[in-house]
Amino acid sequence: MNSNFEREANERSADPVTNTPRDGFVRRMLIGVGITVAVLLVLLLLWYAIDVLLLVFAGILVAIFLRGLSDKLSERTGLSGGWSLAVVLLALVTVIGVAVWWLAPSVAEQTDELTSTLPRAVERLQSRIERYGWARQIIGQLPPTDELMPDRADVVSQATGVFSTTFSALANFVIILFIGLYLAAEPRLYSTGLIRLVPIGKRDRARTVLGVVSYTLRWWLIGKVASMIAIGIFTWLGLWLLGVPLALTLGILAALLTFIPNIGPILSVIPAALLALLDSPTRALYVLLLYFVIQVVESYLLTPLVQKRTVSLPPALTIAAQVLLGILLGGLGVILATPLTAAALVMVKLLYVEDALGDDVEIPGEDTVRE
Repeated sequence: MNSNFEREANERSADPVTNTPRDGFVRRMLIGVGITVAVLLVLLLLWYAIDVLLLVFAGILVAIFLRGLSDKLSERTGLSGGWSLAVVLLALVTVIGVAVWWLAPSVAEQTDELTSTLPRAVERLQSRIERYGWARQIIGQLPPTDELMPDRADVVSQATGVFSTTFSALANFVIILFIGLYLAAEPRLYSTGLIRLVPIGKRDRARTVLGVVSYTLRWWLIGKVASMIAIGIFTWLGLWLLGVPLALTLGILAALLTFIPNIGPILSVIPAALLALLDSPTRALYVLLLYFVIQVVESYLLTPLVQKRTVSLPPALTIAAQVLLGILLGGLGVILATPLTAAALVMVKLLYVEDALGDDVEIPGEDTVRE
């Protein structure tokens, strides 16, 4: 009797579409809305905190680089991890200090000369281009130079903006450095805490994925630093042999911009070609050929050696990531686009292609990490 009464009550309260009790339908709807709102809030929080996350990732790169050097030193000498890290830091500080003491006066003088010489090089290029009719039409549509020059009030505001930007860059550098030092000093503390966020049954796999990502970024950094040093030296020597002024500063600039694939080499050749153009178009052509040969050697000799130990990034994927992160995140996004893409590609291959799809993939370092 009571069971029939309860059945009739449930039927009267049931949803006419899903034929389920209204209380259960409402409960599931509220749970779905709550999950959707929570996901949106998390995404919104990540979007507003993206600059901080980029700084953290840059600090992780510093930590991976320092820890890689200290681990190699520990294997060769038998020192503990802490002492090996201390020796590596002392050696890096000594090398950087000597380089700054030796190169800083020349680089500062050449940088001042470069900033004063480049406008004349641009004017020389403009005068040469104006010999052609199509170029004169394009230049004629540009605003006059007087309109491009700011007035005194704008100069003051721009100077304030430059000071603010410089201070912000220095603050970001200090933050990245300290994050890298703390992570390099106690990497297991942070990696264990991160793995504890994963369900117990998946922790071994998470540990493997984390190790492979670290291995990939470590060798990517080693290859990138080697490329930066080689390109800096070759560019300096080549420009010096060609008689291009400010060869040392241009070599350092080329080395620093090598950290940004595809875009960096293009940016580095512009000031060198403009300075060579002040002498003659022939010398500018020689400079372009020099940079082209150096990039060919780097692309076909140094990069393949590194890619034996790390993932091979398709050039189209790298350029797309640089453009996307540059639009969304600015300059720091462009700088970190390649290592972010490398880490994301490793995780996609391991977690989606291998685990979800069941397809076998070969990633350098996976067997080493598992052992």
